[in-house]
Amino acid sequence: MDVRVHQDPRTFTALAGPFYAADTLRHTVALTVMARFLGSDRKPEPIMATLHDDSGALVGAGFRTPPWPAIVSGLPTEPALLDTFIDRWLSDDPELPGVSGPRENAEALAQAWVRHTGGTVREERAMRLFRLGELTVPTTSGRARNATEHDIDLLAGWRDDSQIEIFGRLKDPASGPAVVRRMLEMGDSVVIWEDGGKPVSWAVASTPIGGMSRVGPVYTPPAHREHGYGAAVTAAVSRSAWHAGAHDVILFTDLANPTSNSIYQKIGYRQVYDSTELEFTRLPSKA
Repeated sequence: MDVRVHQDPRTFTALAGPFYAADTLRHTVALTVMARFLGSDRKPEPIMATLHDDSGALVGAGFRTPPWPAIVSGLPTEPALLDTFIDRWLSDDPELPGVSGPRENAEALAQAWVRHTGGTVREERAMRLFRLGELTVPTTSGRARNATEHDIDLLAGWRDDSQIEIFGRLKDPASGPAVVRRMLEMGDSVVIWEDGGKPVSWAVASTPIGGMSRVGPVYTPPAHREHGYGAAVTAAVSRSAWHAGAHDVILFTDLANPTSNSIYQKIGYRQVYDSTELEFTRLPSKA
């Protein structure tokens, strides 16, 4: 087995892109992040690696864009292979903060990390991927509209609020306006739900990649909840994704939030697989 660490995103994309594209639902996060960030001048630079068998054939891929965890949907689950992979990975990324991906892949890589470091693992977020079947549009007061540049500050603040609500902290402080602006520039469907002329909720659907569009974030400020706005804006942005050419419209839900899981299923989303984000903590040095 051979682990190759790549410095050039173009080389990594040429190898890993077709590998990920073979299953766009399983590798939705990898494909989206690859399309948005690996070709940019984003700092810090990404860490990218591929795993090859003795013939040189690609059998796995993983990467991360700091400060976010490594995306491991493309890695195998066999312990021996992952021991080889994590040993090489940590030589370039010794402070790997965690992993995210389908549960079996993420947990297998986390176990390899524990074997290598002796550290501990904590689940930060348990998620479930849903795919839209037949869309049921809810009846809710208000209307949907497309966001514009004039909405960037509002939506950046809502994005920060949602991160704090989910993670207890901002993972990328001060980046909110740039992230929202990039969504608009890349042609994402960025939809605001208004009631009485006042913005009360928002949702985003990514520009289709290989026929797949992922919805998220979806956020309603606490003061506007329990009015059906989240379901309404999700339905509106899902329909926009279809109109943009997506045949698979998907979203991740937080399993700790039964309300959102119920809402999405009521408008037509059906579960595909469970996913997780795991956080790593190294043991204190005895030196």
